[in-house]
Amino acid sequence: MKTTRFLTRTATVLAVSCLLAGAAASATHAQDAKQVYEKNCVNCHGAGGKGDGPAAAKLKPAPGDLAKTLKGMSDADIAKIVKEGGKAVGKAPTMPGYGKKLNDAEIQGLVQYMKQFVK
Repeated sequence: MKTTRFLTRTATVLAVSCLLAGAAASATHAQDAKQVYEKNCVNCHGAGGKGDGPAAAKLKPAPGDLAKTLKGMSDADIAKIVKEGGKAVGKAPTMPGYGKKLNDAEIQGLVQYMKQFVK
């Protein structure tokens, strides 16, 4: 009986620990994605993704509002734009590709971060 209770408690503690670790890792990835966005995207797309960053006025065509641009797009489509740039997918040629600068995990994190702008 004591062995069963011990094993049950141990399993419960391990399960809770895994859940907490997963939540912490998720929060870390979200913070990392935010930093990637701030470093690479804010200058053109702005902090809120509206296409109103400090460099936006100098670009023709102007950067898109991510809420409109990304609406209805799959994660794979968004990742392709980030990786290959706008021109590669028939979008604005002023949108550079980041496939050589960011790894796949960073791009996927960025995709998830940018999707928050789509209402």
